[in-house]
Amino acid sequence: MNTKTLSKRALSVIDQYLHFTFGSAVCSVPYFNNKTVRARASLRAEIGKGSPKDIFEEVETVAVKNHIDQTALSDGSLKKLLVESDIGVDCSAFAFYALNAESQETGKGSLDKHMHFVNCRGFAGKIMCALRPVENCDVATMADDKNSTAIPLEEIRPGDVITMTGGPERDERNHILVIHQVEYQNFTPYIAHYSHAAAYPEDGLYNTGIRQGTIEIPEAGKPLTEAHWSENIAAGAPNRILERARSSKTEVRRLRWF
Repeated sequence: MNTKTLSKRALSVIDQYLHFTFGSAVCSVPYFNNKTVRARASLRAEIGKGSPKDIFEEVETVAVKNHIDQTALSDGSLKKLLVESDIGVDCSAFAFYALNAESQETGKGSLDKHMHFVNCRGFAGKIMCALRPVENCDVATMADDKNSTAIPLEEIRPGDVITMTGGPERDERNHILVIHQVEYQNFTPYIAHYSHAAAYPEDGLYNTGIRQGTIEIPEAGKPLTEAHWSENIAAGAPNRILERARSSKTEVRRLRWF
């Protein structure tokens, strides 16, 4: 069995979100829903759009301001500090930074140099998108035909994304997964490994964050939603990500310059 992955640089970005480290404490960066918090014109780390470095620097600021000894933090207290300070990342920002690292590492330059910001209108909008690209690169932008193309499931490879648009409820947020590894059997994709930032109803306040899972690729011609999806969830808990995939327009897509 052969395996392909994203570059070490891109995998490192994913790992920095999944195993965010401050002092000796480690936790997954929590999911941030800007639609719920309704933060505007704040630091990236405070609106779900921060890189691992942005988040680290903001946590440092919070710790100093509140006289917190970082060496005394446990894994649980670090996660609590992040959540209660409204520091986290949403799914599109997580995807942006992981794919930006991949694009740069493979010699294609930064993501914002290629991206068509379809939600930006007029001269002022273009300037804003140029200055704040990650804030203006949502799932719909990545899933737009100007930026990516839908591909057959049997052609999936690291660097592709799975987009879920038009959720079951009117105000459902679009969602995106990053394919970080693919296992092949007889040169055919067999298992795809994905990473994403998510919050499920049963997560409560402190258990949201970066998740990883696998998709066993079904035989050619069968839809993605008939595949076996697996995540590290509690026994008997609903398979939320598969439920979402089945209730959305779910596609495997590849950025046009990848």
